[in-house]
Amino acid sequence: MKATTLTATKRERAGKGAARAVRNQGLVPGVIYGDKQPPVLFSIDPRQLLAQMARPGFWTHQFEIDVDGQTTLTMCQDIQVHPVTDRPIHVDFLRITADSTVEVDVPVKFVNEDRAPGLKRGGVLNVVRHEVVLVCKADAIPESLVADLTGLDVGDSLHISAIKLPEGVKPTIDRDFTVATIVAPSGLKAEEAAAADAEAKA
Repeated sequence: MKATTLTATKRERAGKGAARAVRNQGLVPGVIYGDKQPPVLFSIDPRQLLAQMARPGFWTHQFEIDVDGQTTLTMCQDIQVHPVTDRPIHVDFLRITADSTVEVDVPVKFVNEDRAPGLKRGGVLNVVRHEVVLVCKADAIPESLVADLTGLDVGDSLHISAIKLPEGVKPTIDRDFTVATIVAPSGLKAEEAAAADAEAKA
């Protein structure tokens, strides 16, 4: 996965007062940490962050942060947003290398809904996990997990074992957990209940 470059400016002071001063300039304070190296404090134009946050799979992407000409390979670990405007007010990036092992939330992409008999009958896709937490090397993070709904009927479940994971990638949960189910809508439930009742009385 190719890293996206973000340009930032180094800031010398930490603390709430220093961060507030950065925000008063219309910038977002941030920090790069990890890999047993000293943290790097920086400020960044919020437009860069907002543009990347709007992209699918933001949390799985790698970013090269250019701080006054010195680049560091990272992944975003946390973004604090304003409670009213939802604009970023602080950002944390984790320093990584190709050999770094990371835990990352990877979105699940559902395909072949038109090949699921349960959905054709009016069933509803109940997504239990929109994202799955994976452990993998930083250079092997999948952008998404593809969940194939082909053949699933009402009452069926799709488990993590049905999703093909890249080599060396595994979930943090050590069991075959449910990712999604197909449930009957209320109308279909009533119809099935009536049919069962009629059969019982026959």
